[in-house]
Amino acid sequence: MFAILKTGGKQYCVKPGDVIKVEKLDHEPSAVISLDEILLTSNDGNTVVGAPFIKEASVSAEILKHVKGKKIVIFKKRRRHNSRRRNGHRQWMTVLKITNVSLAKGE
Repeated sequence: MFAILKTGGKQYCVKPGDVIKVEKLDHEPSAVISLDEILLTSNDGNTVVGAPFIKEASVSAEILKHVKGKKIVIFKKRRRHNSRRRNGHRQWMTVLKITNVSLAKGE
């Protein structure tokens, strides 16, 4: 049993017990949330595809913690002008543990 969900502009393939990092969500750690933007669900070969989302399906997850992601270096250079700029950025991420995948009706 798995589901493909959308959060933070990205898509994730999840099943119960998975731990994933997503864009920061505005909830406290140890809170249980429900993600409703489910694109696809599958259980023992029965697959339901949404158009664009499946209304009856949802994924519940527990927020483990908020962390900073890997550093991204932005380097800009204009040749022959002695002009250089170097910046860095670390995006805030939320670590989720998938607890339950509730599938669409009819499966």
